[in-house]
Parts: sequence; structure tokens; C-alpha cells
Amino acid sequence: MINFILDPSGGTPFYRQIIDQIKFGIASGNLKTGEQLPTVRSLAVQLKVNLNTIAKAYKELEILNILDTQQGSGTFINANGIVLSDEEKQRKIQDICKEFLTVAYTYGFSKDEVIAELQNNNLNNNLNNK
Repeated sequence: MINFILDPSGGTPFYRQIIDQIKFGIASGNLKTGEQLPTVRSLAVQLKVNLNTIAKAYKELEILNILDTQQGSGTFINANGIVLSDEEKQRKIQDICKEFLTVAYTYGFSKDEVIAELQNNNLNNNLNNK
């Protein structure tokens, strides 16, 4: 299952953030074919957004044949695998880095401090995974 996180300060509409998170969840393997997503109502309550926001995201993903809604049963990940293009991956990592660096700079961290911490964090994660 995926843990949805919405960023109200990012400028991207909530429904678009939900769509992107589902697509990236499928592409990364965090969401599997046949997996059931939360109902529109439960996800709206969880994320504290309007029901129509979730319904719009799910409907757009249905049109793209990424989700399948079965009346009375729920909404499921379709059998179609999502492969993200290199351009889409690059655009997403650029967006993530830009947002991350903006926050870091507002707290007064330099680029070198951020890079050093990322490298240290990466080293620690590699050591912990062995």
C-alpha cells in the first residue's frame, strides 16, 4: 500500500499529486497489479480533502486504464504495467530536488552542507542494508 502525502505549498493540484503518486507507486513496484486502493470516501477523509478531488484522480486514472473500479467491490490497480520514460523520471527528480533545496536554503543550509549530508545519509543507509 502507498502512503499518500499531499503538499499544499507545491502549487500542484491535489488530484494531480494523487495521480502522480499512484503512477510512481506502480512504476516503483510499491503498488502491485490487482491491489485495492482505498475508497474515495476513506482516502478523502484520510487526506482531509473533498471527495471530488479523489474521484477526479481515480477517474482520470481509469480513463488511462491504470485503475479499474468495480461497482460494489472497489478500485484496483489494473494489469497494465507503468513504465516511466527517462524524461519523466528526470523531470520528477528535478522537481523533488528543487523543492528539497528550496526548503534547505530557507533554513540557511548551503549546497555543500546538503550534499555532504546526502552522501553521509547514503553511506549510512548502505551500511545499514548490509
